[in-house]
Amino acid sequence: MRTGLYPGTFDPITLGHLDIIRRATILVDRLVIGVAINRDKGPLFDLDARVAMIEAECAELGRETSTEIVVHPFENLLIDCARDVGAALIVRGLRAVADFEYEFQMVGMNRTLDHSIETVFLMAEARHQAIASKLVKEIARLGGDVSKFVTPRVNAALKERFACAQP
Repeated sequence: MRTGLYPGTFDPITLGHLDIIRRATILVDRLVIGVAINRDKGPLFDLDARVAMIEAECAELGRETSTEIVVHPFENLLIDCARDVGAALIVRGLRAVADFEYEFQMVGMNRTLDHSIETVFLMAEARHQAIASKLVKEIARLGGDVSKFVTPRVNAALKERFACAQP
């Protein structure tokens, strides 16, 4: 069984993330969605909320494909997480050249730490290339429409979160 790891903070999960997940299921028998616990980023949604959103959004996809999809929080090194879940490859999504520069450095470091784990890059579909969680949160915070970037369930969660923040 070939296992892949798709890591990220997913704060929140976007249509771009879901596109990469859908396409990664073609490459592996088991896809682990590694939800990073990154205290330095100060996520909008806590870990439990992010995990629940990902599980809800991936449930149907898991039924549509023959790939097992598992959500796995992690706080250690990415390469250690990959080892922990038995991943033979790490899946990364690319949107632009700026993403590639950062990812190129990460691949080099990860290959030095464990040369047996390969990294695979999937380009985001053209319609999803501009989507970034950071921008989605900013648009939602300012009352903009993010329905073109996230699922209805995530859109509702963003509206609820920011409604609570209004004075």
